[in-house]
Amino acid sequence: MLSRTHVLAALQSKQHLFATYQRRTQESYTSYKEALTQLAKKSHKELDQLLIPFSKPGARPTCERSPGRSIILPFQARWQNHRQAREWAKAILEGTITIAVDGSQITPDPSFSIPVGAIQVGWFVNPHTSERRYIKDILFEILGPSELAMDTDEGIFPDLQVNLRRFEQECALLRKHLQQVAQESPSPLCFFDGSLIASFAAHLAPELRQRYLRAVISLLDASEQYHVPLVGYIDFSRASDLLSMLQHLWNVEQSPHLSDATLLQPLMKWGDRTEAFVCARDDRTFDGLESSDYYYERVIFLYLKTTSSNPPVRLDIPRWVLEEGLLDQVINLVRAECIVGVGYPYALETADALAVLTAQDREQFYRIFQKFVAQMGIELRYSRKAYSKRGRRQ
Repeated sequence: MLSRTHVLAALQSKQHLFATYQRRTQESYTSYKEALTQLAKKSHKELDQLLIPFSKPGARPTCERSPGRSIILPFQARWQNHRQAREWAKAILEGTITIAVDGSQITPDPSFSIPVGAIQVGWFVNPHTSERRYIKDILFEILGPSELAMDTDEGIFPDLQVNLRRFEQECALLRKHLQQVAQESPSPLCFFDGSLIASFAAHLAPELRQRYLRAVISLLDASEQYHVPLVGYIDFSRASDLLSMLQHLWNVEQSPHLSDATLLQPLMKWGDRTEAFVCARDDRTFDGLESSDYYYERVIFLYLKTTSSNPPVRLDIPRWVLEEGLLDQVINLVRAECIVGVGYPYALETADALAVLTAQDREQFYRIFQKFVAQMGIELRYSRKAYSKRGRRQ
């Protein structure tokens, strides 16, 4: 039971830490904002020259860099009310297929003597026309004991296999959809819920990292091969690739309190976006792997303001989309989806609703599993401590 009195007293005892955090964040923000002003003066060629000494400076400019212009590109359309915004979004989306895939998982419960996990991946295909029906569907997959066994130096972590399998299936289903809509016109748009930059796998063993990388790279390959744009949508990004580039360019002091999104938030209005940058992140994801595994330069990123109050979201997009002149079209589709979804892409919102597995779903899954193994005549033991806890909390 949480005591409000004790919480407030504990917070007040650490009040000075929060004040220091706020002061240092503001100091860092001022330095980085000045660096952005310096960046705006430079051309693509000038920045490339300045970045020559650095192999992976976080980000590199693209053909969108224009000297004397802010990196923030204002959104020109403005409306009097939400109805007008929805009319604009409807016109943008009319006849264009948007696809989203999202997943959820049930990790093994250590209270049970038999390990079992599951993943559920949902997808939503919206043709945005009355002449064709939308598609909603799910894939549900069980992972048994042998599929969850994975030895590491620290022990056995079956959760890693569940998370990896979910990721692989999300990518596989998106690849399938990319192929299926390859001949559609106008060009469809596929949403991936998360980043196309696999830094999250950096702490994993090399064989697991390679499986994550293969899944992402195959997704980029499919997008390019079938000529269907793909967007990795990160709703609350903590990435600092742009900050890293500014540090390399003007020796700005590194700040643990800022991210790209928090730096840009006060400078952007709804619908504004930044120009695109090539991702050149320097991380440990590729340690111990072949040099050819590094693929980040195939991904561009930008920030888009999709709500009035929250920081801008990050979009990871295959580089070919920019090079073939499709980026503005793709960004308008993302804006339109966010209008329909009230700040979040409607396609991803729907896929998430299909895929999500709640705590209640987890309980039901284990009840079904218990009955299933009982019918097979297999003994299943369950921790009495966990059983007691569960009973007290219900």
